[in-house]
Amino acid sequence: MRVLKTLFENNKKWADSVKKKDPNFFTNLSKQQNPEYLWIGCSDSRVPANEIVGLIPGEIFVHRNIANVVVHTDLNCLSVIQFAVHVLKIKHIIVCGHYGCGGIRAAIEDKDHGLIDNWLQHIRDIYRFHKSELDALESEDEKYNLLSELNVKEQVLNVCKTTVVKQVWNSGGELSVHGWIYDIKNGLLQDLGICITSDDDILILDNKYFRPVIL
Repeated sequence: MRVLKTLFENNKKWADSVKKKDPNFFTNLSKQQNPEYLWIGCSDSRVPANEIVGLIPGEIFVHRNIANVVVHTDLNCLSVIQFAVHVLKIKHIIVCGHYGCGGIRAAIEDKDHGLIDNWLQHIRDIYRFHKSELDALESEDEKYNLLSELNVKEQVLNVCKTTVVKQVWNSGGELSVHGWIYDIKNGLLQDLGICITSDDDILILDNKYFRPVIL
C-alpha cells in the first residue's frame, strides 16, 4: 500500500479537533515559532517530547537520536543546537533519557548489532568509565537504569562543552542545560538534579560524576 490512509485520516481528525478548540491556531502557528526549550531526547517512539511535558506544537524545539547522544562530530545535532540558541533564542536545553532504552541495553549486550554499534560505542565508553559501579549492581534492570542516568549526565556535559553553548556563556548570555529522565512505566519525568548555567558549573559536574577509566 503506497498511501497510508489511516495516518491521513488521523491527521485530518487531529487538525479538525485543534481548529475546533482554536480556529486561529494554525494561522498563528504558521507565522513563527517561539519555543523556550530545546529537547534532546531518544528516538524511541514511546517518548514523544511535546506530549509528556504537555506542550503544544511550537513550544518546544526537538532533536532526537538513538539513546539521546550528543557527539562533537555530529553536525546534525550541533546545527540543531546552534539554530535553537542563535535563531530561536531558546533559554533552556533539556537532555532527556529514559528507562527501558533499547540503545542503552544494546550497548552493553555481548552481541553484534551491525552499523549501530559504531554509534553505541559512545554509550560503551560511559559504561567503561563507571564499570565498577555498574557491575556492583545485582539486577540487570538496575544496571540499565543507572547507565541511562549516567548517559544523560555525560550528554549534558557534552552539550555544555560545545562551542555554541560556551560562546553564549562567554558573552554573558543566559542559557541553562538540564538533565532529566523519563520512566515509560508510569509516564513521569524525573529531574536528575543537573542544571548547568555557566562554565563554573561544568567543572563541578565533571568532578562529581567523572570516574577513572578501568581497562
